Amino acid sequence: MVTSVRILWRPFGFSRILFKVENYRICESEPLTPLAWASQLPKLSRAPGIFLLDQNKRFSTMPEIETDQRDSELFSPPSNVRGMTKLDRTAFKKTVTIPVLKVRKEIVNKLMRSLKKAALQRPGIKRVIEDPEDEGSRLIMLDPYKIFTDDSFERAELGILKQLNVNPQISKYNLELTYENFKSEEILKAVLPEGQDVTSGFSRVGHIAHLNLRDHQLPFKHLIGQVMIDKNPGITSAVNKINNIDNTYRNFQMEVLSGEENMMTKVRENSYPYEFDFSKVYWNPRLSTEHSRITELLKPGDVLFDVFAGVGPFAIPVAKKNCTVFANDLNPESHKWLLHNCKLNKVDQKVKVFNLDGKDFLQGPVRKELMQQLGPLSKERKHSVHIVMNLPAKAIEFLSVFKSLLDGPPCSTELLPIVHCYSFSKDPNPAQDVQRRAGAVLGISLEACSSVHPVRNVAPNKEMLCITFRIPAAVLYKNQTPNLENHDDPPLKRQRTDK
Repeated sequence: MVTSVRILWRPFGFSRILFKVENYRICESEPLTPLAWASQLPKLSRAPGIFLLDQNKRFSTMPEIETDQRDSELFSPPSNVRGMTKLDRTAFKKTVTIPVLKVRKEIVNKLMRSLKKAALQRPGIKRVIEDPEDEGSRLIMLDPYKIFTDDSFERAELGILKQLNVNPQISKYNLELTYENFKSEEILKAVLPEGQDVTSGFSRVGHIAHLNLRDHQLPFKHLIGQVMIDKNPGITSAVNKINNIDNTYRNFQMEVLSGEENMMTKVRENSYPYEFDFSKVYWNPRLSTEHSRITELLKPGDVLFDVFAGVGPFAIPVAKKNCTVFANDLNPESHKWLLHNCKLNKVDQKVKVFNLDGKDFLQGPVRKELMQQLGPLSKERKHSVHIVMNLPAKAIEFLSVFKSLLDGPPCSTELLPIVHCYSFSKDPNPAQDVQRRAGAVLGISLEACSSVHPVRNVAPNKEMLCITFRIPAAVLYKNQTPNLENHDDPPLKRQRTDK
């Protein structure tokens, strides 16, 4: 049987216009699916809110046909913001049509539990609003990608609606979206040139958002900075790194993109508070897990030499475990804040702080302490000695200081210091690369007597790693002959932590 139809246009619930479609028929045996209509009514594909009126005068709502109304573009900012470099929040206003279900207000809570799948899933938008035409009713916002007609409800949902005496007829509601309704990545994707990478991530350092923008993003840098502040509670300043980290003091120049220029900040890492001037010291929140991992390796009574201590993220947690800590940093600002943070965390009596070049620290205070720790009374010692060298760009070069550093007869193997040395690698096999380079500096093979822990991916094809090994006696002591191929120390097992 063939039924002729008329199509009724009802834009946003206002005036109705009757369109007549000539020479068009639909077989009742054919399901009225969106795909069928899209192929058979291309001229109407831009008409949202189409209703069908058949010969029996029954109305049913058709699904939206417009392609960009059926994908994520529905909740994207308006296209006219493309290329904006100075943030204009008012330009992000947009009206979208959302399906709604009218219900009595007293059953809303009970009904919402059963309509979780059908309800609108959009953060920041209320799913239940007042009915402007009826104080005793509420409108439930529904997912425009799932609900098109009353037939779109699942059988269980229809059963609940019937049980609560709710008419399943779908209406349409004009929802106004503003700047506040869009996520940061949605805003930046709409503003930046199409196809360009969008930066929505950053390192958070207290109240500061630290970005690392690429060249194509620089024309939009002030807008990006303001969006980061707007969309992240507690962020009041956005900065961008404008040069590489200086290998001398491990800090970098930065430009304030938006917000406060105050770089004095407070952070909490692994329950320990730190305070410092972010513009003058090195701090990387991405290393919190690594700080914790090394801390877990030490036991109360152990000794830690932190060669490049920064403001204390290794030294302070280790000191809290009742370990003896010698912490050093060449940067006067880092030294200043290291002292401050030791007092802040009440470990200033357990940490000896130095302001020396790394080599001078190793050849001076470290050598002196090792001579005592590994001396004739060392057999009575039950604690371990660890040396942390977190300067990935250059730390491996400092390993040469350990060659013939100590005098006298070697101590037993199990008492020799354990080194945790950080490095970057762009090699296809970064672990072998780090072992090879560290071994070359020491003049001994480390392949069979070291472990390499991957820390993080710094950039495409650039890894940060930590190589851990016990310094061979043949390297550490004078008048010893290193075995260039290998030595007898067993490899250090990678210790498991909870982090």
